[in-house]
Amino acid sequence: MRIAKVCVALSSLLLVACTKVGLGVANLPNAFSDTETTKDIAYGTEPWQTLDIYVPPHSSGQSLPVVVFFYGGSWKDGSKDMYPFVGEAFAKQGYITVIADYSKYPQVKFPTFVEDGAKAVAWTYRHIAEYQGDPKRLFIAGHSAGAHIGAMVVADKQYLQAEGLTPSIINAFAGLSGPYDFVPYEDDYKDMFGPPANYPNMQVTTFIDGKEPPMLLLWGADDTIVGKSNMDKLIAKIHAEQGSVESKIYQGVGHADMVSSLVWFLKSKAPILDDVTDFFQRYGANAEKVED
Repeated sequence: MRIAKVCVALSSLLLVACTKVGLGVANLPNAFSDTETTKDIAYGTEPWQTLDIYVPPHSSGQSLPVVVFFYGGSWKDGSKDMYPFVGEAFAKQGYITVIADYSKYPQVKFPTFVEDGAKAVAWTYRHIAEYQGDPKRLFIAGHSAGAHIGAMVVADKQYLQAEGLTPSIINAFAGLSGPYDFVPYEDDYKDMFGPPANYPNMQVTTFIDGKEPPMLLLWGADDTIVGKSNMDKLIAKIHAEQGSVESKIYQGVGHADMVSSLVWFLKSKAPILDDVTDFFQRYGANAEKVED
């Protein structure tokens, strides 16, 4: 798989020529909404191990479903501070959203960023009730490299087991344009994931046994960064193991469009938010739990 080195820091988000102005406009609704935002909560001891929580308005005693979202950036770049629009989008659908930062290459190599992802999920499972989230309705979503991180946490049990948990705590996973099964050939990715004997350990398909939470795999037909083969290989392996997977391809949609479609003024690009939340609803998001 070829991962293009364009607009690196914003490789997962194409907004108004990748400018701060574009991000500001995308995130403007959060600044004026009634979504309660709590930023920079530590989920570990390292300075980068922090997360933000977006809680929609809700009635007293009502618990809400929870989405942990991992952003992309080629495992090298990006920040949770770029993604309030994601928290706001899911909040309008009645979800608490957790967006976590994680370690990046070249400061670390695989699997450290996946270990960070598991720590963020474990923290959410154990603490989200403090924000009136329901840990029994926990979902994971991600875009690009973030979809890879989320899928690895779901599929390779070792990551959550290291946190004293199992993937059974996750109701379902939604991946947007994830690089689930590829062989690095660019030098930086060879260094990030190598040596070659280690490549199977970074391929989600290696760990599929049919017992994973249900997966929704989404891809844009105009994506020139992450190839469709990644989704196809994962679907084939899940089917072979008699697991649960659904998929959808969006015509005329590119790699960055997959996440920028969650921006309030770009939603008509593709119904990705509706497709993800519809999928989550079928796996327990609507099973409201009322506290005594």
